Amino acid sequence: FLSVTEDLVRRRAEHNNCEIFSLEEISLHQQEIEKLEHLDKWCRDLKILYLQNNLIPKIENVGKLKKLEYLNVALNNIERIENLEGCEELKKLDLTANFIGELSSIESLKCNIHLKELFLMGNPCTEFEGYRQFVVATLHQLKYLDSKEIEHSERIKALQNYPEVKWKIREQEQAYLLKRAREKEEAQRRMQERKDEKQKQMDSKLGFDSPDSPQEKPNHAEGDGEQERCRTVESDDEDRKFWEEPTPYTPESRLETHRYIEEKRRAKDNIRESKKKEKTAWTLVTAEGKVLNVNVPKLHFSLKDDEENNQIILDLAVYRHLDTSLLDVDVQPTYIRVLVKGKPFQLVLPEEVKPDSSCAKRSQTTGHLVVTMPKAKEIILAKQKVSASIKHSDCNTQQKNMKSGQVEKLEVDPSKYSFPDVTKIIQEKERTGQGPIKLQPQKVTEVKKSCVDFENNEEV
Repeated sequence: FLSVTEDLVRRRAEHNNCEIFSLEEISLHQQEIEKLEHLDKWCRDLKILYLQNNLIPKIENVGKLKKLEYLNVALNNIERIENLEGCEELKKLDLTANFIGELSSIESLKCNIHLKELFLMGNPCTEFEGYRQFVVATLHQLKYLDSKEIEHSERIKALQNYPEVKWKIREQEQAYLLKRAREKEEAQRRMQERKDEKQKQMDSKLGFDSPDSPQEKPNHAEGDGEQERCRTVESDDEDRKFWEEPTPYTPESRLETHRYIEEKRRAKDNIRESKKKEKTAWTLVTAEGKVLNVNVPKLHFSLKDDEENNQIILDLAVYRHLDTSLLDVDVQPTYIRVLVKGKPFQLVLPEEVKPDSSCAKRSQTTGHLVVTMPKAKEIILAKQKVSASIKHSDCNTQQKNMKSGQVEKLEVDPSKYSFPDVTKIIQEKERTGQGPIKLQPQKVTEVKKSCVDFENNEEV
């Protein structure tokens, strides 16, 4: 059975930085818990405890929670109210949709003097004649029962008829307990029958699959398919039989249903895991050694031939939020392989590359994987050719000069190389200092022409 574990409590205590000793509220609903324990030792400061929709058969190990104010154990397998006397601050108790038939067990709540709200809807005891009057007369501190306020007049009336109502409740309780005893016996018998039936099925399967069987075995693939179909039919028949069989709504039937569903889920998980293991590997290289282009993850990509830098660039559109640890890059001289979450992407390269000099990077914005692969063959570019020819001609001229014994100066061809004209630098400055052409002093020349008596006096 499943019980309350420390790991579970810590996971559900994220709002308290996973600290459990100072925890005041915790929700453990829908955790398939079958035994309530440890909480009274680990979480002494608990004020609110949610345990609804589990498989808890008994209220226990909560008596030391002195500060507990609200306990929700709705939709469980609880049959009687007990062990809550130590919860001194308990104000609200929710027992909706359980199997409480011993209505007299509510007398144990008399010690919880602060209890104001009690929920018992969906329990067998609510069908007893005089149920509400009995609860109202027994628990004087209650203000609300099943979300309905208890009026002062209702309590007075319930107290007046209390002895008679109490006697009726006791009778109905006894009848219910006898019925429960029969239900338990029936559940035990059904469980034993189910076990015997499963054992027979196992024995028959072992007898059929034994190697000493005289029947000839069919083809392996056909046999596997036939067995799979038989299993599916058997499973469907078993499911139909289980769900269509009428059973009383009891703690045992609820537990049996849960375990049946859990068993089916585990069987499906095992089949899924076995199929994953049996899955054939992807064909990446043929038997003849030919490398294939494969794109199992179905990713967009682009392959660029960067002639200027003599390299090949692959841009693979990997998912933006995919963790880089799930990528495995393998560069080979003639192809590249990238495993994306175990799914291969393989591409044959147009030219041979250098795997050792290749590098893979991940874009921080798009998440794309960019793999740069230098080409194995080095190509001399146009610029390098020019420089090489110049060097070659220089060597020839030096050799000629050495032979002739003359030293020649380096001459520059102005058509190939442009150098600033040093002789015009000062003139350029003077011209630029004059400003725009339109603003040049043209009027001065006009004055010179008009004034005949003009003298250039150097002292002025």
